[in-house]
Amino acid sequence: MARRRLGFWPRFAVALVKPLLWIWTRRTWRGAEHLPREGGIIIVPNHISHADPLVAAHFIYDAGRWPQYLGKASVFRVPVIGWILHRCRQIPVERGTVEAVKSLDKLVAALNEGGAVVIYPEGTTTREPDLWPMKGKTGAARLALATGAPVIPVAMWGPEKMFDPRTARFNLRPRIPVTVVAGPPIDLSRWAGATPTRATLEEMTDTIMLRLRDLVAEIRGGTPPPLWERPASARTPEVTE
Repeated sequence: MARRRLGFWPRFAVALVKPLLWIWTRRTWRGAEHLPREGGIIIVPNHISHADPLVAAHFIYDAGRWPQYLGKASVFRVPVIGWILHRCRQIPVERGTVEAVKSLDKLVAALNEGGAVVIYPEGTTTREPDLWPMKGKTGAARLALATGAPVIPVAMWGPEKMFDPRTARFNLRPRIPVTVVAGPPIDLSRWAGATPTRATLEEMTDTIMLRLRDLVAEIRGGTPPPLWERPASARTPEVTE
């Protein structure tokens, strides 16, 4: 949904977080015109740091949209915190249970209401040693197939300097350079109306991840590696399966 319809609690959250990010980061934003001001959209960022949700949210907010993230349902049951998350229109998701299937309905409803839903297609911070994108899970593809909402890649580089997941170290130095670039909606038209089989969802997911990887390469430079794949023993259930 557009920013102008925000209520008190989202604006309160912005008032707390945005000044911190103004001090902590030195921002380069590009491609905000690819995020339409109205209508449901699926935003798929790369995930390189526990700090990058804040950076992505800042970019999306500055582009005129209110980001709606998925969060573990258990967090929404924490007193006060859960209440605020609900008021800020974040979306609780059950993970790894039969209830996870119902999460898709919540996401579809958010998109039908014109929301900007943020899904990390990798499902977690990348395990690729140099923080390139890895193979994704199928949740974003499944949601795109169910709704027809545009899927917009958002690539970033720099939040790993704020918190590096490889060393678990925070860097509180001010003015850390961060770059965020949104690309045009990913062309998934060849699958419009397709049955959501495993093969179809995996093909769509690879298309999403390769576009996101190439967008990251435009920021970082160099030749990106093939999408890194987690060992089978390290994989977790899909959020929307």
